[in-house]
Amino acid sequence: MKSFTNWMEQHFVPVAAKIGSQKHLVAIRDAFIAIMPVTMAGAVATLLNVFFRDLPNEWWGLENSFVSSDIVSGIIGVNGNVWWGTLAIISLVFIFALGYYIAKAYKAPALAGGVIAVAAFIAVTPQAITVVSEAGEEIGAWGHINYTYLNSSGLFTALIVGLLASIVYSKLINANITIKLPDSVPPAVSKAFTAIIPGLISIYLCAIIAYLINLGTGKAIGDLILEYIQQPFLSLSQGFGAVIIVIIAVQLFWFFGIHGTNVLAPVLDGVYLTATNSNNAAYTAGTAVSELPYLWTRGSFDAYVWMGGAGCTIALIIAIFIFSKKDDARAIAKLSAPMGAFNINEPVMFGMPIVLNPIYFIPWMIVPVILTIIAYAATAMGVVPPVFTPVPWVMPPIIYAFLATGGSIAAAILALINLVIAVVIWGAFVLIGNKVELEEADAE
Repeated sequence: MKSFTNWMEQHFVPVAAKIGSQKHLVAIRDAFIAIMPVTMAGAVATLLNVFFRDLPNEWWGLENSFVSSDIVSGIIGVNGNVWWGTLAIISLVFIFALGYYIAKAYKAPALAGGVIAVAAFIAVTPQAITVVSEAGEEIGAWGHINYTYLNSSGLFTALIVGLLASIVYSKLINANITIKLPDSVPPAVSKAFTAIIPGLISIYLCAIIAYLINLGTGKAIGDLILEYIQQPFLSLSQGFGAVIIVIIAVQLFWFFGIHGTNVLAPVLDGVYLTATNSNNAAYTAGTAVSELPYLWTRGSFDAYVWMGGAGCTIALIIAIFIFSKKDDARAIAKLSAPMGAFNINEPVMFGMPIVLNPIYFIPWMIVPVILTIIAYAATAMGVVPPVFTPVPWVMPPIIYAFLATGGSIAAAILALINLVIAVVIWGAFVLIGNKVELEEADAE
């Protein structure tokens, strides 16, 4: 075990640290974190309509008196407006955050970076839709944007266009290809003029590329990215092997003291959060839960595997209370439990510690894999519905699974079963830890 740890510290940790600090990946991660208030608002709206509209319609039939009452229909309507202003345009919100953080990483004016990225995104978005005239003819109507280009379907387009536009803008700023004003000009005005030439070039570059692609293929750049990049990535992510690889990678990063979920945020959020939002959009459009497009989403990890944080550390805390004879371990568990209940596991990670602890390496790696196997199989067999509602990551375990699946009792039971299994496995190694402690004491 020691030789393995030394090899990993020598070869794996430096690479992981470089990945974790790479400025473009950090900007993508921070952009996804920044849009969390908007994502959560849309999630709350979806969740409320599950309880005010969908479940009552399922229980009492369509157009029942509860749903059709003035108060409830008003609540449903407001929730629909909130969803329209959040998850329905999540790509538009994301690209602003991405442009902001990319510009910030390059030490360019960040606000202008976000604005320019949004403008570039709209510049590559199709401006026409097909409408039916009174005579029944299909005609093209200019000046309309189909919102499906702005929701989760457009996230990869937003990611690619946002990176291109904001990097070009930032590099031009750093190259001093700008309009310079006297020092007497107010800073806000000066910054705005500084961004004019870089912004002009960035937006035109994206618009020209989109126009040429459309000219050559007859398709919008967003449609091509969706067809040849986003959909293949999402399809690949749904495979059991891909999910297990992500789980193992996150656990390995964390074992060496590197925040695995942050390092892999571009994958977890860029791919699996996109799957969550796509499921949410499909559900909102009336798709049955059993027919949602994606089996495994970002919330699936938190609902069934990373309860209490990566490694299902809430189970370790419970196991310590039940099995541990070590006063220091029990003291750390008492301090960690309140935060662990809200999926904050740094106290137990570094307090026990789990990081670089050979006793806990095996359960740290195998517990999430076992929980993933159970949850993936249960979802694939239709025992529980796929996760389709984004839920704040601080939501306590079991409740998280219930809310993320639109109020599924089966999902909450599955999370409870996984938690019990994790406690049993962690408990076995807590008992081993007790014996190691006793043997060390005897040796002294």
